[in-house]
Amino acid sequence: MLQIAFIRENQEKVIQALAKRNMDAKSIVEDVLQLDAQRRATQVELDGILAESNKLSKDIGEMMKNGEKSKAAILKEKTVLNKEKSKKLAETADAIAIELSEKLYSLPNLPADIVPVGKTPEENITVFEAGEVPVLYKGAQPHWELVKKYDIIDFELGNKIAGAGFPVYKGKGARLQRALINYFLDKNTAAGYNEVQVPHMVNEASAYGTGQLPDKEGQMYHDATDNLYLIPTAEVPVTNLFRDVILNENELPVLTTAYTPCFRREAGSYGAHVRGLNRLHQFDKVEIVRVEHPDKSYEALDGMVEHVKGLLNELKLPYRILRLCGGDMGFTSALTYDFEVFSTAQDRWLEISSVSNFETFQANRLKLRFKDKDGKNQLAHTLNGSALALPRVLAGILENYQTAEGIVIPEVLRPYCGFDIID
Repeated sequence: MLQIAFIRENQEKVIQALAKRNMDAKSIVEDVLQLDAQRRATQVELDGILAESNKLSKDIGEMMKNGEKSKAAILKEKTVLNKEKSKKLAETADAIAIELSEKLYSLPNLPADIVPVGKTPEENITVFEAGEVPVLYKGAQPHWELVKKYDIIDFELGNKIAGAGFPVYKGKGARLQRALINYFLDKNTAAGYNEVQVPHMVNEASAYGTGQLPDKEGQMYHDATDNLYLIPTAEVPVTNLFRDVILNENELPVLTTAYTPCFRREAGSYGAHVRGLNRLHQFDKVEIVRVEHPDKSYEALDGMVEHVKGLLNELKLPYRILRLCGGDMGFTSALTYDFEVFSTAQDRWLEISSVSNFETFQANRLKLRFKDKDGKNQLAHTLNGSALALPRVLAGILENYQTAEGIVIPEVLRPYCGFDIID
């Protein structure tokens, strides 16, 4: 959430920055500032009445001591009126605060200066590309055919149990899935990330804290009875570990990693581009999250990008990195790099990771702060990235490593799998 003081002092800058997201924010910003002015004016009036009431109470006490009961009675009548006024003003202030919060929640994060202008994914900028696209044998197939051929993932069985988008992994498919999870976690912990196991459901405050609510409400599975949400990513519970926390500056940075299943409704998704593992309602992902000093967060973002590059280099998958344009960037992000693996069998790029810096946007919602050297509380910066999302990584491995004899396992995963080929 944007800080109201920043909006107040940088009205035009905020409007211009959000224009990079193809958003005309002028009216919302004006409403925010008007509500803020009303809130502050109401609070000043309320504080004045409360101060006057405190003084009247002291004066009444003195008068009663001095036997001036008639004068005290007059002042008591005034305190009754002040009490009624203060109650109404407090109710008005609360109503304004709620409306102001709703307006602030509707404003996305400001894009960083280097975010390119653009409306569609086609306007994202490729900043890096690596790996050789393999030449496949004649008769090579997309992964949704391969998994049937080798009986390693059953989409129809998952559809029977839960519905489309909930696959069942079987035999070597299940072992390869587990191998990827363990490999990613081991690489993350070796890089200094502390592994945690977190709940797979979160409350409303947690979803608001990281920005899934109200922006992504329609994309989240919701249990209305207990008002809990199935997590769309481990980012939500992991980042909320630090909600309402004040860290000491010497505790920064804080590095955390977690494996979780993820749940997304993906309402409206259809077509060939979502076949098989390309788009699921339930999938596995290993996440990395950082809490950083504001002066070091972009250096940390570069380090996260290098870390994900290292994973893909070891898996020997052809990939590229995109800097997302304003129109394709997530609601909470200030800067995002997307990683995409090239699927040779599908002849298309598949997104397998997003690495983002949220600056203070999430921290302001979470009240995540650190105490600086002068003893002042400052908002921290939060960052997160997929390291990695499994479905499309698995699709890339199945399709790019397929041979006439079977699907060869990447060398780095063989100790985790216990086998070299799926045949």
